[in-house]
Amino acid sequence: MKRILILFTALLVAGSVFAQSEYNLRKRTLFEVLPVLSSDIVFLGNSITDGCEWAELFNNRHIKNRGISGDRSGWLLERLDPIIEGHPKKLFLMIGINDLISGASPDEVLANIGWLIDRFQAESRWTKIYVQSILPVNGVDLPGYERRKAYAPLIVPTNKRLEALCDEKGVTYLNVWGALADENGNLDKRYTLDGLHLKGEGYLAWRDVIKPHVK
Repeated sequence: MKRILILFTALLVAGSVFAQSEYNLRKRTLFEVLPVLSSDIVFLGNSITDGCEWAELFNNRHIKNRGISGDRSGWLLERLDPIIEGHPKKLFLMIGINDLISGASPDEVLANIGWLIDRFQAESRWTKIYVQSILPVNGVDLPGYERRKAYAPLIVPTNKRLEALCDEKGVTYLNVWGALADENGNLDKRYTLDGLHLKGEGYLAWRDVIKPHVK
């Protein structure tokens, strides 16, 4: 019986990995055929970006969501071409939490984001770039707490380095972290169900931070 349970668990894990990879691939192929225009505002990132209806949130038909659930900074670099070739008006980037979850170092996150900025500045120089902070997480009394304790302390130092990188590259850094963190530096429970992803109220708080720049 124990062997059967172990095998069943392994199959579930394998199935989850495959499903995520398939989702990522399907979304990439979709984004390769959907055009990006010079009048567009592109939101780029992982599941936290993917999970929002940005055009509706801002009532702006020029906003296009290019978030993919589960994406990491290195994987994201592989799908930039269709966006850069469209020369969008603005780019709002949030990426890095999945890197930290997977054990990647902040150095790797910073290097990949730096490379992304360099590509846009070289190949789509009129695109205004906004790098948004990695959001806080919250594990207390929520699923996955033990796992989150390992990487949660890396978020604030990584954000400080992101801000310095943006200053160095001459792009705008937006501190969304501050609007969503509680007094202990965790993701405010008002904004999440699982301690990582956002509820509607969380997206409203995010919107209010970046609204002056989304126009």
